[in-house]
Amino acid sequence: MATELKTAEEKMQVPDASNMCFGIVVSEWNPEITNALLKGCVTTLEKYGADPENIHVKQVPGSFELIYGARQLTRNDSYDAVIVLGSVIRGETPHFDYICQGVTYGIARLNTTNDIPVVYGLLTTDNLEQAQERAGGSLGNKGSECAIVAIKMAKF
Repeated sequence: MATELKTAEEKMQVPDASNMCFGIVVSEWNPEITNALLKGCVTTLEKYGADPENIHVKQVPGSFELIYGARQLTRNDSYDAVIVLGSVIRGETPHFDYICQGVTYGIARLNTTNDIPVVYGLLTTDNLEQAQERAGGSLGNKGSECAIVAIKMAKF
């Protein structure tokens, strides 16, 4: 018996987001990737009812700054969820490991110390092709998946 592959959206029952407000922090680094993630995120939030006026996007220079940006947005009680979007591509130095680990710990800490969920949307890939596959390519758009997670966590 063949099994049918389903998209993340088809697997999850997504609540109505019409009365929700979202903060998105997106890294300017690797803009080809982060802009695609942002587009997928915003499009999906609107698809499930979020008013464009209730989707606030803030940019930070790099992925490490996502932590600070998310922290500032969690201080605003009007957000139902905060989404961070970034892309780190492995290079020849250990910089990749430090950034990925730091952002992961920073976002995890925000989730344990705040009442607003912070959704982790940092791509950590070995090369540009892998990032492109996850930013609207053959593996979908992780920005869109983050939007669904944010809606669900806001309803949690």
